[in-house]
Amino acid sequence: MDIKEFLSEGDRFARGIGARLEEVRPGYSRASLTVEERHLNAGGVCQGGVIFTLADLTFASIVNASAFLTPLIGGTIYYHRSARLGDTLTAEGRVLSDHHKLPCAVVEVRTQDGTHIATFTGEGYATRTVIKALEDPSNTFLEA
Repeated sequence: MDIKEFLSEGDRFARGIGARLEEVRPGYSRASLTVEERHLNAGGVCQGGVIFTLADLTFASIVNASAFLTPLIGGTIYYHRSARLGDTLTAEGRVLSDHHKLPCAVVEVRTQDGTHIATFTGEGYATRTVIKALEDPSNTFLEA
């Protein structure tokens, strides 16, 4: 099992809102979600928590690819525009810092027409806990 399969199956919340990991490779990840009625807030636009979850899933697939559990210890998101019903959001993330204990990544969320919706920056803490479901604990996210 690789990190894409592990998170696609194991992150029940992300899966429950319809977030899908599409590509994961060293230092890079891409996930998507189509905005549905259930994602809308009282203002009629996509709830910020949905966008944060999509970005967080993308972040997690990058920093946990090392096979060592690396939870998010700090994340900041800036919302630049609203996402609307029917928009397909794509989150693309890349490593900013490949520190062995405190990796950082940035994730940009865009619509199907390239409109920049949000920018997420996160830092993880690489624990010594091996994610046993992953095939090779020597895998690394350090290559960009």
